[in-house]
Amino acid sequence: MNRIYISVFLMLSIITMSGNSYGKGKFPVLEKRYFDQKAPGLTPELFAPGIVSTEEYLETVVTFLPDMREFSFTRFSGKDRKPTLFVMQYKNERWSRKSIPSTDTNKYAEKFNPNVSQMRKHERFKDAPITGFTESANGTYYFYFIDFERDGIGHMSYSRLTNGKYEKPKKMSKAINTGYYIAHPYIAPDESYLMWDAEQEGESTPDIYISFRQKDGSWGTAINMGDKINTAAYEQRPRVTPDGKYLFFYRGEKKVREDGSIYFVGNPYWVDAQIIENLRPKNQ
Repeated sequence: MNRIYISVFLMLSIITMSGNSYGKGKFPVLEKRYFDQKAPGLTPELFAPGIVSTEEYLETVVTFLPDMREFSFTRFSGKDRKPTLFVMQYKNERWSRKSIPSTDTNKYAEKFNPNVSQMRKHERFKDAPITGFTESANGTYYFYFIDFERDGIGHMSYSRLTNGKYEKPKKMSKAINTGYYIAHPYIAPDESYLMWDAEQEGESTPDIYISFRQKDGSWGTAINMGDKINTAAYEQRPRVTPDGKYLFFYRGEKKVREDGSIYFVGNPYWVDAQIIENLRPKNQ
């Protein structure tokens, strides 16, 4: 994987965070939640073309707040691909861009995508090697570390919150820790499944994988999410909307300018979350 690509994303701390469940009355009506976009089926579709997704830029996966009345995405534009944070707000029965003072940009980025500093507040993780994380509804952290100096070697670990304190991190099994650039996990709020992206031996772009928790508490063998999700492009950053209805992820590709410099284009895609249940082993 091109190190520039993943490093730029990490610079912005666009880290996965799981959503909580809220009563239906707190959500905008279904059609309004998604810009009146026609809901996708089991084939991923570009999300909100012309509003969020564009052809010439790179947009990261959208992140909804738990009540789904605000969401954000980051757009990389210009030759130097500078990032701009966009925050949309649902108010008075319509979506509009929320004006954010430049002094509050970091605060809003943290609001939608908490960075590793959140984990560092706990003594247990103060000096632990962490690149990014996801958190379950009961506070369990699933986090990963990537060694960019060693061609993406790394691993994913977890730590449970017990009696108000985090347990010693435990490295996950080979069911999860297989391949390179293991990154961007999403843990289901109830920890029944885990999604992430990684490159496997002989591949040059990442795919998205899923593992389901077994009856004995262990994690099942990693399942490639299939050719509807994974293509020859870069597929990364899976996350499910707070209402549990859709899976969002990033899909993009590398481009080369005439001067030999590299840049990336890509957009958020969405698909019916039923695609997750279709992959769940029948004995679960």
